[in-house]
Amino acid sequence: MKILITGSSGFIGYHLCNYLLSNTDCEVIGIDNMNSYYDVELKKVRLDLLQKQYHQYFFYHEDICDFTKVEKIISTHQPEIIIHLAAQAGVRYSISHPQEYITSNLNGFFNVMECARKYNVKHFLFASSSSVYGNSKAYPYQEMQQADEPVSLYAATKKSNELMAHAYHKIHGMNIIGLRFFTVYGPFGRPDMAYFSFAKKILDNQPIKVFNNGNLKRDFTYIDDVVIAIHKIIYKINTPDFLHEYQIYNIGNSKPVTIGQFIAALENALQVKAAIEYLPMQQGDVEITYADNKKLFDLIAFNPATSIEEGLIKFCDWLVKHPHFY
Repeated sequence: MKILITGSSGFIGYHLCNYLLSNTDCEVIGIDNMNSYYDVELKKVRLDLLQKQYHQYFFYHEDICDFTKVEKIISTHQPEIIIHLAAQAGVRYSISHPQEYITSNLNGFFNVMECARKYNVKHFLFASSSSVYGNSKAYPYQEMQQADEPVSLYAATKKSNELMAHAYHKIHGMNIIGLRFFTVYGPFGRPDMAYFSFAKKILDNQPIKVFNNGNLKRDFTYIDDVVIAIHKIIYKINTPDFLHEYQIYNIGNSKPVTIGQFIAALENALQVKAAIEYLPMQQGDVEITYADNKKLFDLIAFNPATSIEEGLIKFCDWLVKHPHFY
């Protein structure tokens, strides 16, 4: 089987490529523009590990916003499945750099999906986000509930992706699955995310900034649980009993923790006490993320196995062994 993964040098992309290449006989084609939103060296390390370890990994340093380049790659390799993870990430960054989200998350998304249609790719999976739920108070979040009041441009682009994909399914009969990720974390993660930046500041004896005066809860989901779920989805959609359709699934831990619990687990993992600076709510942020995983459980018996305490120990063990990243 040939699987094309965009954003293959990103956090989720790297781990997914590594898992599929280690545990299946599939051929993986990766695309990534290696942009400088965060430390490019981290992306280069991920890429280097994949290229050195796997002969069945084919990488293209290209931008999904270039339709001609995307089309050439897809027409050359003819993948059965595309997993579209490439996007401009970051809720707060979308406030100061809105154009980058329109270019990558809308135009780039269209380019990949249109090429998937044009070359009859069997299944198109794409990354959405828990951010689409905005500040809804209907906890835990279910896929069928209203999710059309985003509080950031990033969230608006992700909801737009879902609507664009739904239209392509209705018009062209494409088999499409959107995955709403909930605060994914772990080794080789994104330095702009709270768990990574908090750990770096704690190790550097700097205070960490906690917004909304600490009145936040997050459904932290460990990376291994996420990639195992995606692998199971890939297996499921290739079975004869799977209905060809459009679906959205939450992928979360379904056990949200307070920021206080999160910091305590991080302090325990690092064996260092944090200095905390409490601040008001940041524009574009949400108070709670909380996934209802019933729909995904019904599909693949999804049951995330990693607690926040276990996951942060694994992340911190990785971080202290890679001091050049903090």
